[in-house]
Amino acid sequence: MFEQSTPAVESQLLDIRRAFDSVAANYDGPRGNNLLVQRMRRMTWDTVRDEFPPGSRLLDLGCGTGLDAVEFARRGYRVTAIDWSPRMVERTRALAAQVTTHPRVDVRHVGIHQLDRIEGEFDGIYSNMGPLNCVPDLGAAVAECARLLRPGGRLVFSVIGRVCPWEIGHYVLRGRFRRAAVRAARGVTPVGMNRHTIWTRYYLPREFYRAFAEHFSLCGYRALGLFMPPPYLLDYYRRHRRWCDWLGRLDDRLGGLPLLRSMGDHFLIVMSARSRP
Repeated sequence: MFEQSTPAVESQLLDIRRAFDSVAANYDGPRGNNLLVQRMRRMTWDTVRDEFPPGSRLLDLGCGTGLDAVEFARRGYRVTAIDWSPRMVERTRALAAQVTTHPRVDVRHVGIHQLDRIEGEFDGIYSNMGPLNCVPDLGAAVAECARLLRPGGRLVFSVIGRVCPWEIGHYVLRGRFRRAAVRAARGVTPVGMNRHTIWTRYYLPREFYRAFAEHFSLCGYRALGLFMPPPYLLDYYRRHRRWCDWLGRLDDRLGGLPLLRSMGDHFLIVMSARSRP
């Protein structure tokens, strides 16, 4: 946990918090209106809907501006939403206050690396659009998820993948070979955002699952953004929308196939908690 971490890890965590604080005010501008982001986000929403009946108690890891938490509250879930960025927490609270379902959203300024501060039992835990890629000690987070989740409860995580064909092709064609290989790094990687640094780890689905295998069974995973361009190529999508929408249908039909499901801008993975000893 943060209090026991090394000075280097503490510095990285502060860098991450500053980076997301710096973009919180406009995070739902181009990103929130990004149709490519929305498409991946809806896939997570639909999976949560299929995994948990309304009324379930859910924990949102890395809630950002609260789009997921408020959407699930609207659908009848009770959500505890946490984020390491205090500015993002403010955005989530403001969004929740605008809707009649806000009593179903409990927003807390807690990082994923501080899950030992959360008490209670949850029916499900979800995380959307990659917050778990920024966790310095994934094993510690896994142990806390196992503590917080009821036996048989499920995890639904959208994680940034290691192999994104679109990204590799995009940067190789521009001669930016080092940028094309960023996701291949095995350890923590500095990624720039708004003149700040986000310390990021990229995963293959099976590589990611290994950290959870002691406490969770793998239910399945699929690619997100495999044939579709990644969100930062929104202008390309707008110029070639008919072509990209056809690619999106390929994503829907083929993104769960062996081999293909291990690639893409993100992957969506579902795990089930084993019975506690």
